[in-house]
Amino acid sequence: MGHQSNNTLHLTRSDLWTNELKEILQDDLMATKFIRWIDFGEGEVLHIPSIGEIEAQDYVEGQAVEYSALDTGDFEFSVTEYKQSGVFITNKAKQDLFYAAQLESRFVPAMQRALAVRLEVDALRVGPEAQTAGDPNALEGVAHRWVGTGGTGGGSISVEDFARARLALQKANVPMTNLIAIVDPSVAYTFNTLANITNVINNPKREGIVRDGISIGMQFKANIYGFDVYESNYLSTPATETIYGKASGSNAVANLFFSAASGVQPIIGAIRQPPKVDSEYNKDEQRDEYVTTCRYGMKAFRLENLVTVLTDKSISDPTY
Repeated sequence: MGHQSNNTLHLTRSDLWTNELKEILQDDLMATKFIRWIDFGEGEVLHIPSIGEIEAQDYVEGQAVEYSALDTGDFEFSVTEYKQSGVFITNKAKQDLFYAAQLESRFVPAMQRALAVRLEVDALRVGPEAQTAGDPNALEGVAHRWVGTGGTGGGSISVEDFARARLALQKANVPMTNLIAIVDPSVAYTFNTLANITNVINNPKREGIVRDGISIGMQFKANIYGFDVYESNYLSTPATETIYGKASGSNAVANLFFSAASGVQPIIGAIRQPPKVDSEYNKDEQRDEYVTTCRYGMKAFRLENLVTVLTDKSISDPTY
């Protein structure tokens, strides 16, 4: 009797394993570059005094001049966050695992990525949370927080929302330079499907958007009303709130609009301890341990330089 596949099963490797480890896809992180990073010495609390404006008054000849004082205030900033990421591998696992060396080489990059994502989430969270939920947060008579005006009955983004955001910043005396919008990817989808953008019969300049989409990577190709637009999967998702009679819904995401001009960024931050890696061998547990820690703080510094537009991030299923 000769050798066939049915009588040589013990000599056959039915399952093969590659030398490659599949890693998850990672998106770009960019919010921290729009924060005004500061440094201060010892302690955990920093006080930044502030001053307001002085008023001009009518003068009456022959009467004493009236003197005024500038309003003053105190901005208190604290280093509040102490984050860590840790992982270990036992001696037995290192002896038995074929991929032990590859796995261990990923520990430090994975921990640093975890802390970077945490920084990203906090950078996009502190601004909307500093505003009053369910309120327009109006300054100079113009709202700085509302539900998107696009779509049937509102709730989606629209070009008008960009115009309103620009007006809100202008009325608050925010510099009209380095205007930034950070939006959910669902906003890019909305713009990709807007009829007035996809219709290129009378607007050949929009052909590239229809052909390739409105964004490259995580940034829009063209700005909208002066805003350079970035996409992020880490925007905060506030609870349902109602502004001007419109409910944001349970799937709302807080899209942000602001100026990143030097010195006027809406968020201030300090990193007291950059990500620091410690590793050691634990003889009692018979394992190698890796820990990365980081200390930092973030706080809304100039709410007049922040507009939040709440939109529904859910995308309906395809219809046929």
